[in-house]
Amino acid sequence: MSKTILILGACGQIGTELTQKLRSIYGNDNVIASDIREGNEELMSSGPFEIIDATDKDTILKVINKHKITQVYLMAAMLSATAEKYPQKAWELNMNSLLAVLDLAKEKHINQVYWPSSIAAFGPTSPKVNTPQQTVMEPTTVYGISKIAGEHWCNYYHEKFGVDVRSIRYPGIISWKTKPGGGTTDYAVDIYFKAIEEGKYECFLAEDTCLPMMYMDDAVNATIQLMQAGAKDVKTRTSYNLAAMSFTPEKIASEIKKHIPEFEISYQPDFRQQIANSWPQIIDDSSARKDWGWQHKFDLATMTQEMLKNISKQEQTV
Repeated sequence: MSKTILILGACGQIGTELTQKLRSIYGNDNVIASDIREGNEELMSSGPFEIIDATDKDTILKVINKHKITQVYLMAAMLSATAEKYPQKAWELNMNSLLAVLDLAKEKHINQVYWPSSIAAFGPTSPKVNTPQQTVMEPTTVYGISKIAGEHWCNYYHEKFGVDVRSIRYPGIISWKTKPGGGTTDYAVDIYFKAIEEGKYECFLAEDTCLPMMYMDDAVNATIQLMQAGAKDVKTRTSYNLAAMSFTPEKIASEIKKHIPEFEISYQPDFRQQIANSWPQIIDDSSARKDWGWQHKFDLATMTQEMLKNISKQEQTV
């Protein structure tokens, strides 16, 4: 059966690149991008686009009917650092959008749902190293609380109503195509831009803060791979741990110096340090690797090459 896909929150960091990849696989006209406002020119010109508030179930249903949508990827969310400033708004966006889409799947308007969770669903009491798929999860941020609650809603709708909902706990995602969007791991995106633009970077995390990270290409490929997996291979309906690499600001800086020897980094930890301290350092993603064959391609060295090369090209064309 042919797939017609709606992406809610298509203009965000992951949504932008996920949309383009899905369009390359399923055809431009079969992937409807949507967000509360228009996105970049590439996104807007490559296929259909709808203005949608992700918490507005009636509008989502209208668009589902209009385009005969079979799958929804719900990428709209308020991220960790921004959510701490606007807790009520973050909870309403992150929760109401998920419940709206799960209800539409329960009512058989769509066949499949993808919803991203995050390492923020873990907390200070979770094991920091080789954090297991199933473990103590007591998040201390609004974003993390919304993610752990969302995971259990996904599992509930699957168990109770047979909704085919799938999810990944993303680590920090690094990309050169979209500027940072208010996440605690966003330093690892910003540092590359500042290295090229200014030759120096002031980091809002301490030099030895180790966090799990992933290059965008791997994150997008994992998302699509999970959605293409047979239902019998998707054994976890809360959310799958996903990992590629873990590093500190100090490590990423020394990797950048191999390409830009004069690069300088300084450290001025702010409120995001406390958020980072509550998160895992290294993730055990053996369930994803075993159940649906997940494998990452990029490590810190290969990702740094890609980031610096592409940002340099981008800067030259501006």
